[in-house]
Amino acid sequence: MATANAKSELSLDTLISPHRTAVMGVLNVTPDSFSDGGEFVDPQVAIAHATRMVAEGADIIDVGAESTRPYGGMRPVTTEIERARLEPVLPALVGLGPPVSIDTMKATVADWAIRQGAAIANDVWGLQRDPDMARVVADHGVPVIVMHNRDKADPAIDIVEDMLAFFERSLAIADTAGIRREQIVIDPGIGFGKTPEQSVIAVAQIARLKCFGLPILIGLSRKRFISSIVVSEPSERLGGSIAGHLLAVQEGAVIVRTHDVFETVQALRVAEAIARARTGSTRTGNAKSGSDRTGSDM
Repeated sequence: MATANAKSELSLDTLISPHRTAVMGVLNVTPDSFSDGGEFVDPQVAIAHATRMVAEGADIIDVGAESTRPYGGMRPVTTEIERARLEPVLPALVGLGPPVSIDTMKATVADWAIRQGAAIANDVWGLQRDPDMARVVADHGVPVIVMHNRDKADPAIDIVEDMLAFFERSLAIADTAGIRREQIVIDPGIGFGKTPEQSVIAVAQIARLKCFGLPILIGLSRKRFISSIVVSEPSERLGGSIAGHLLAVQEGAVIVRTHDVFETVQALRVAEAIARARTGSTRTGNAKSGSDRTGSDM
C-alpha cells in the first residue's frame, strides 16, 4: 500500500511543457456518467481501458467514481459506494505508471485515494464545496485541479467575470490552507453551471484566465454545447471536441482532458509539429525522430 506521502513529490513541472500539451484520459467507473456511464463499471474492463489510454499517449489518468453530470440529473453517492467502486481499480491504475488523478468532490475520498497512490486531486467545486478538501490537498502536497462550477446556469451573467471571481475565492482558500501556488491548475469547467452559449464564450476567452499565472486545463470532451452547434449524441462529438481543444490550446490551455485519447493525442501532436515548422524549429527535432519520417504513406 502506498504511504500518505508516496506521491507528494509530483511536480506540475514534470507534466507540463510549453512545447507539448499534456493529455488526461477520462475513466468513469460509474453507471450514470453523461457520456460513458456504465461502460467501465466492471473493474477488469476499466483497467483494460486505462491501459489502452496509456498506450495511446495519456499522460494522466483521471478516475472518478461519482458522476458529476454537468447537465443535472446526477445521483449523489455515499463515501462508501464511491470507495467501493475505486478499490478494485485504483491500485492497478497507479501501477500503470502515469500519475493518477482522483476526480472527487469529497475530501475523505481524496485523502483515501492519495494514500493509495493517486498523485493529483481534481475537485469540480474548486475547493469551495467540501470545507476539508483544501486541508487534505495541502497535507499531502499533491497538485490540485480547481474547476469553476455553479449550482445552476444563469444566462444573464458574464460567465468569464464569474469564473475570475470564483478562482479568486478558490486561490484564497488554497493560500489559507497552505497549498503551494505552483501546485494549482485551473479549469474553466466547460458545461458546468453554464448555458451552451456560455461554454462557447468560456472556451473563446480562456486566455483571460492566464491573469492568474497558473496552468489551465480544458475539458470539453463530448460536452453538450457541441450539440447546440451541430446536433449530435455524446459519442458523435469527436470532431467538435478536437476542434475546441485545439483552439483552447492555442489560447493557453496546457492540459487537455478527453475521453478519446488516441485521436486527441494525434491532433495535438500534428498541430504542435506544424507550429514548430512555422518557426523553423523542426530541423534538429526531425533528425531525432526517424519514426515520424518513415512509413507506408511516404
